[in-house]
Amino acid sequence: MTGTEAQADPRRWKALVFICLAQLMIVLDSTIMNIALPSAQRDLGFADSGRQWTITAYALTFGGLLLLGGRIGDRWGRKPTFVTAATGFAAASALGGLAANTGMLLAARALQGVFAALLAPAVLSLIAVTFTATKERAKAFGIMGAMAGSGSAIGLLLGGVLTEYWGWRWTLLINIAFAALAVAGALAYITDKPSTAARAARLDLPGAILATGGLVALVFGFTQAEQSGWTAPAALLLFALALVLLTAFVVVQRKVKAPLLPLRVVLDRNRGGAYLALLLSVAGMFAMFLFITFYLQTVKGFTPLQTGLAFLPMSVAMMTGSTQIGARLAPRLPARALMPPALLVAAAGLVVLAQITPHTSYAAVVLPGMLLLGLGLGTVFTTVFGLATAGVQPQDAGIASAMVNTSQQVGGAIGTALLNTIATTSTATYLSAHAEARTAGTVHGFATATWAGTAILTAAALVAALLINHRPAPAETPARTPQPTR
Repeated sequence: MTGTEAQADPRRWKALVFICLAQLMIVLDSTIMNIALPSAQRDLGFADSGRQWTITAYALTFGGLLLLGGRIGDRWGRKPTFVTAATGFAAASALGGLAANTGMLLAARALQGVFAALLAPAVLSLIAVTFTATKERAKAFGIMGAMAGSGSAIGLLLGGVLTEYWGWRWTLLINIAFAALAVAGALAYITDKPSTAARAARLDLPGAILATGGLVALVFGFTQAEQSGWTAPAALLLFALALVLLTAFVVVQRKVKAPLLPLRVVLDRNRGGAYLALLLSVAGMFAMFLFITFYLQTVKGFTPLQTGLAFLPMSVAMMTGSTQIGARLAPRLPARALMPPALLVAAAGLVVLAQITPHTSYAAVVLPGMLLLGLGLGTVFTTVFGLATAGVQPQDAGIASAMVNTSQQVGGAIGTALLNTIATTSTATYLSAHAEARTAGTVHGFATATWAGTAILTAAALVAALLINHRPAPAETPARTPQPTR
């Protein structure tokens, strides 16, 4: 037994179970409500615009408050932040599940986003500070990557089951059970103390206001672009506001003594490259979640439950990529030798999915495409999560973890807006020449946007190849703090 193993918390693997359960709950909520929305709309009687806001309310508060949530975890302590956030998330979910009108549902979704912004960075930073041996760290992040990658697909399945058999409200109420288990496990098995430096530092309120305002404006801008077009005045105004606020945020971070986001966290080429590659990966994979769901239900006639089941093989592939490929190879191979090939495998999956027509079968096209995409992205997520938190000082673990989630949220917003715009434009062009072939035009738009997703994943592979030069430390030694390379 090495010195590292002897000093490690013997309860760390039990703690990981409950940490990952909280992560699964967060990721589930990004998709579980999608299938339930038509039922909720009929029950509460809200307009189509309200349906969009049910998703947007969660995304805005989650994406906007992530950096602040990460720094709060560093200062207050990751364990109390985890417990408080999971409890608050359960309470917000209960409010939504019991909603009597649209206002209550939207308020609940916004509150879920607030507590998710506290919980998500705590989840990742707890893993980063709990597992310090190289091999164990890779294994823990492999399990985490499996939860992060497959959670959206599991959400589609669970949403279909709950909506079909129990009702849409249970897609929210189920979080109470997840949160209760996570909190009980955290109280029993998680040990963590905030660093003295982090606790003593003053909270950067100007930075928090600028970062929150800038991220909210950015995510909302992409939402407006998706709804009204990229040249819509509202979208352009929001993008301009985001640029101003985020530029001011960077200026403030360079001058204050205790910045919300120390620039050393993102200027390290490996962490910065990991954040950018993750952003592009999430943006590209949204092609599959956006369009294959609609394709299976509206073109192939799948029920919500059948659609959820259709995504299960991709979940298995992601878990395999995370725990069997990424977790095994990340401690042995340079990231540059692992990430670009894995991203190209994922891109190949989208190439296969882009072959869909109104008449192709699930087994011949959709299934093999999903398997390639899942294997590639599962491998990538494991490596990215390790890189994004490797070498950070303990007082910065929460904010480095928050940047991972920020990259995912911004990537999702970009992917949703950009790819949906491409699909809509492509469909309109096709229908102008084939007015009667509406189904074929819709599928043509889906396929075109999926090709765009392929290009985005290829760009992510290029970013990883050019920016990331991390090499694994010797096995079973504590993770060291490398000097930033720029």
